[in-house]
Amino acid sequence: MNIFRAFERDLRVILEQLQGAGQLPPALSFDRITVEPPRDPSHGDLATNAAMVLARPAGLTPRPLAETLAARFADHPDVVEATVAGPGFVNLRLADHCWQACLGDALRTGTAYGDSAIGAGVTVNVEFVSANPTGPLTAAHARGAVVGDALAALLEKVGHRVVREYYINDAGAQVDTLARSAFLRYREALGEGIGEIPAGLYPGQYLCAVGRALAERHGDALRDQDEAAWLPVVRDAAVAMQMAAIKQDLALLGIEMDVFSSERALVEAGAVDAALARLTDQGHVYTGVLEPPKGKLPEDWEPRPQTLFRSTAFGDDVDRPVKKSDGSWTYFANDIAYHYDKVCRGFRNLIDIVGADHAGYVKRMQAAVRAISDGAAALDVKLCQLVHLFQGGVPVKMSKRAGTFVTLRDVIEEVGGGQIGRGVVRFIMLTRRNDQTLDFDLARVTELSKDNPVFYVQYAHARCHSVLRHAGELWPDGDLSGTALARAPLGRLSEPDELALIRRLAGWPRQVEAAAEAHEPHRIAFYLSDLAAEFHALWNRGRDDTSLRFLVAGDDGLSRARLALVRGVATVIASGLAIMGVDPVEEMRA
Repeated sequence: MNIFRAFERDLRVILEQLQGAGQLPPALSFDRITVEPPRDPSHGDLATNAAMVLARPAGLTPRPLAETLAARFADHPDVVEATVAGPGFVNLRLADHCWQACLGDALRTGTAYGDSAIGAGVTVNVEFVSANPTGPLTAAHARGAVVGDALAALLEKVGHRVVREYYINDAGAQVDTLARSAFLRYREALGEGIGEIPAGLYPGQYLCAVGRALAERHGDALRDQDEAAWLPVVRDAAVAMQMAAIKQDLALLGIEMDVFSSERALVEAGAVDAALARLTDQGHVYTGVLEPPKGKLPEDWEPRPQTLFRSTAFGDDVDRPVKKSDGSWTYFANDIAYHYDKVCRGFRNLIDIVGADHAGYVKRMQAAVRAISDGAAALDVKLCQLVHLFQGGVPVKMSKRAGTFVTLRDVIEEVGGGQIGRGVVRFIMLTRRNDQTLDFDLARVTELSKDNPVFYVQYAHARCHSVLRHAGELWPDGDLSGTALARAPLGRLSEPDELALIRRLAGWPRQVEAAAEAHEPHRIAFYLSDLAAEFHALWNRGRDDTSLRFLVAGDDGLSRARLALVRGVATVIASGLAIMGVDPVEEMRA
C-alpha cells in the first residue's frame, strides 16, 4: 500500500464532494496536487498543496479553502489531527494503526512491496554503456552501466516494460585505428619485432590476444596485403573480440543487454540518408551559414555555407551541421539516424545514459528526436560524471590510450571479486547523483565500518536475519515468515523510535515511484542508507535499555510484533538492493 497515493485518492473524493456541493467549480484540474511528507516532520505525517493549487482557478483564497479541506479530513478515521500552515498547506497527522497497517502490508507483500502500476506497461528504451569497442570497460564505463541497469530495474518495478540497449560505435575513425593497432599485434604474433607502438595507435596489451587470434586464423596471409585489403578483415575481427570481452565484463556486473545495435550496420543500410531525407522533407534541414563562436574567434574559422539541422526550432541554442565539408555525414547525423531507428522500432520513451563529455549532445539530440518523431517521442539524457579512483587515499591513474587504465574487471576483483565485488561496485556507483563526480576508494569500500555505505546497509540486513535466526532457536516451531508475522499484535509497536522506523518503511512505495519518475536510481541508495541508520540506532538503544530489545523475555506478543518490524526492515532492504542489482547477505563475517 502506498499511503500517500491512498490519501491522494481520499483527497480527490473530498474535492469532488465539494464540487458536487457547489463549493468548487466543476472544471478543475487536479494534476498538480501532491500529497507528500511535510518538509518539517514536526508539522505532521502528510501534507497537501491542494488549496494553493486550486484556489486561483476556483476564484478563492487559499487559506479558507485549506481550512475547509482540513475540516473534512478531521473526520477521516485514520487522521488524528488536521491543521493549516503557512499560505495554505494542509498537514495531517495519522493514527498509529494506520502505520502499523502499512507494516502488515509490507510483510504480506514481501519484496514486491513498493511495486507500482504507474508505468502502465509503457515501453521505455534505456541505452547505456555504449563504449567504443576499442578496449575493455573501465571504472568510468562501470558507472554508466550501473546507473543504466539500476534505472531499468527501477522502471520495471513501477510497471514499465524496459528494453536495455547497447549502441556499438563501430563506424568511426576509432575502429580503423583499432584495426591498425591490432594489425601491429598480428605482425608481432607472427614473430616480427614491432618496436615502440607508434603515436596514435592503441598500445594496450589487451590487443595481443587479437593479434594471436588473427595469426591463428589467417597465418601470414594478411601480412603482405595492402591496407585496403586487410583493414576491413582485421577491423571486423578486432571489434568482434572486443565486444565479446565487453559482454563478459558486463556479465561480471550482472548486466545483460536486450539489444546490441551497430552504427556501421545502420550506415551501410542507408539509415542516415533516410533520416536526413525525412528531416529535409519536413523543412528541418537547410543550407546556411552559422554565426561565429562566441568569445575569441578561432583563427581557422570562416563563414561558409553548411548543411544544417534547424535544431533551434526545437529548443537548441544553435543550428547544427549534419554534413562535413567533404560531403560525408557528421557523427551527429549518424546519431539522428540511430534515434530515428529507435522511433521506427516503436519506442516513444527514450533514455540515454552518457558520459560527462557528452554535455553538448543533450539539447541537439533532444531537438532531433522531437523533430524526427513529429513530437511523438521524448528523450531524457542522463550525464554520468567522472569516477576518481583511489587506493587508500592515493589517486589511481587511468589512461586508455596509454594502456595503463584500470579495467572494470580489475576494480571488481580488487574489492572482493564475484558477487561480493559486483555488489560493492554497483552500490558505490549509486551513492551519488549521476551528474556529480564520484570518489571510489578501492580500500575504503571494503572497510567494516559505518563510513562504508555498502557495509552499513548489508550489515543492517544481516542483523535482521541474525535476530530472526535467534528467534527461530527460541521458538523452533514458530512461523516467522512475513505472512505469519503480519498477524502479530502490531498495535504493540508504540515506542516513538519503532513508529518512526515504520513510517520510514511505509514511505518506500512513494520513494520508488518518485525515483522512477525522476529517473534517479541513486535515491534508492540514499533511502536504504537512511533506513539502515534508523535500524542500527534502534538496535543500539536495545543494548542500553533491555525493554527496547527485539526479543523480550516473558512477552511473546511484543516479541512477535518487534520481529515483524525486523522482518519488515529486511524485506524493504532486500527490495531496494534488488533494484540496485546487489545481492543481500544474511550473515557477515570479518
